[in-house]
Amino acid sequence: MVAWLAARGHDLRVIAAPPYYPDWRIAADHSAWLWQRERLDGALVLRSPLYVPRQPRGATRLVHLASFAATSLPVALFEAVAWRPQLVFTVAPALASAPGALLAARLCGAKAWLHIQDFEVDAAFSLGLLSGGGWQRAVLGGEAALLRRFDRVSTIAEAMVERLAAKGVPSGRRGLFRNWVDCQAIRPLDGASKLRAELGLDGTTVALYAGAMGEKQGVETLIELAGPLAAAGVALVLAGAGAARPRLEAALAGRPGVHLLAVQPAERLNELLNLADIHLLPQRADAADLVMPSKLTGMLASGRPVVAGAAPGTELYRAIEGSGITVPPGDGAAMTDAVLALARDPQRRLTLGAAARARALAEWDRDAILGAVERQMRVLVDA
Repeated sequence: MVAWLAARGHDLRVIAAPPYYPDWRIAADHSAWLWQRERLDGALVLRSPLYVPRQPRGATRLVHLASFAATSLPVALFEAVAWRPQLVFTVAPALASAPGALLAARLCGAKAWLHIQDFEVDAAFSLGLLSGGGWQRAVLGGEAALLRRFDRVSTIAEAMVERLAAKGVPSGRRGLFRNWVDCQAIRPLDGASKLRAELGLDGTTVALYAGAMGEKQGVETLIELAGPLAAAGVALVLAGAGAARPRLEAALAGRPGVHLLAVQPAERLNELLNLADIHLLPQRADAADLVMPSKLTGMLASGRPVVAGAAPGTELYRAIEGSGITVPPGDGAAMTDAVLALARDPQRRLTLGAAARARALAEWDRDAILGAVERQMRVLVDA
């Protein structure tokens, strides 16, 4: 988004952590303890240090988020006074940084926009990462009060916009800002992906999961697929990193037909997504409509069908309908059956894949989505 806006002539500054995700390790060319500055994608990036736990859990995640909120606050306040932006845009997660962003906006008379990628507070309680009770009511009440103070609150799916309404955000302030995909960078290849030859998978049907391997993705479901897929001659490829990866590695060690890849460089993303004949998108049932997997856009743009864990009526179910197969979240047997059905039916894969590509172009294209958001930004600032 920053690169796109900078190319349109906007002046941007970004306050961010040093790169650490998804490996939960600070990148070698950055510091966990120092504030740093760099030019990146047409913007000045101001890196604020933070604590990165080696084993992220409920308590250590809270310290992790609080550390960035604390170290980024003085940077945000200084930039508000010295640079005087017209708009302060902050993304949640991490919601812990939102109060500082709101304060910075009010300090310089800028408009404040909060964009929610997933409802991390709701998800933390729903997934059992935080305990409930009175603590839950207090935290959710504080979150709702904070949301209502922003001039604009957006999120990535219609069902999530409805959740904003339930939290008391007025209709004139809430809106939809979908994740997007660069449909020129991610597109069906004319031939086979180079990764097929590298992995020795030429002529093999490939089921691919490519993305974060964290607590909210439900990737443990994929373990159930390994045996039946191998027996049917279907390769299972998993690419990514995150807190759940060690469990996947332990459970899948030595299994035939399974390939575990590290996070791939950005320039190989299209090759990776085109490795798939079938994309896999597991999801935990208790995360429905609290998150909308951002990896979906690339899957659709690659022109391959998706097998997703999604309950009827959810936003993910509607996004997949007609371009893949949905199964009950967390149901490994149902996901296995769906993958094997597609593996046996190349024509159906082509039909669903073409529909997936068409949907990406129609609903998830980067220029259309960011163009609409830029117009909303102008209206907000002018108001």
